[in-house]
Amino acid sequence: MAKSPFIEQLRGEMRLRGYSIRTEKTYLFWIKQYILYNNKRHPAELAASEVKAFLTWLATHRHVAVNTQKVALNALVFMYHKVLKQELGEMDFSLARKQRHLPCVLAKVEIAAILKELSDRDRLIISILYGSGLRVTECLRLRIQDIDLNRLSLTVRDGKANKDRQTLLSPSLVPALQLAIQNSTQLQQSDNKRVNCHTFRHSFATHLLQDGYDIRSVQELLSHNDVKTTQIYTHVISQHYAGTRSPLDQLYC
Repeated sequence: MAKSPFIEQLRGEMRLRGYSIRTEKTYLFWIKQYILYNNKRHPAELAASEVKAFLTWLATHRHVAVNTQKVALNALVFMYHKVLKQELGEMDFSLARKQRHLPCVLAKVEIAAILKELSDRDRLIISILYGSGLRVTECLRLRIQDIDLNRLSLTVRDGKANKDRQTLLSPSLVPALQLAIQNSTQLQQSDNKRVNCHTFRHSFATHLLQDGYDIRSVQELLSHNDVKTTQIYTHVISQHYAGTRSPLDQLYC
């Protein structure tokens, strides 16, 4: 199938600007959806009214989540502002109302049980996801020079929003990192929960809050721009005072 010159132009513009492959794929997906919605008309022939109609359709017919609608808007703004050099101006479109689902979180005993069933190599990978709160792509991109065994820290390169950050490294992982044992087995799932690699990142944040770490520290470790994103984990454990002990408890220690 012949490649669209316009799509390739968009792809090239994003790569020149250093956008991640994931962002590139996401933006191109929503731009293609926008073109299909408008009966394959070229975006240069369309304007703000068509963008408004598309975003409203996503909210009222596709029932997308708020963040999904925002990503679609960002993709179209990029296309019009950076490539087509057209200003969209103010747009009054229907906002998505679908709420984000609470993330799936494993109990500590569940994580321990999963780790016990894994091969050495897979246990190391999952332990890094959980022990350092990494995203899957961040873990896969780790290099030897990003691992500081003396300072017990990991340097995450080009994380979300293309930011570098440092996060903690568990001392218990030092021997496994040094050995780098091969031979992996398939990851086992626990109970009926829908477990994936990102679940260990959710569990990392939740367990830190349960253990009394302040939410700002957890926000920094997770590289969240807004503390409201981190606060979702307080809802997972059904409290906004995660880890806080009553002064009464101190009397009986």
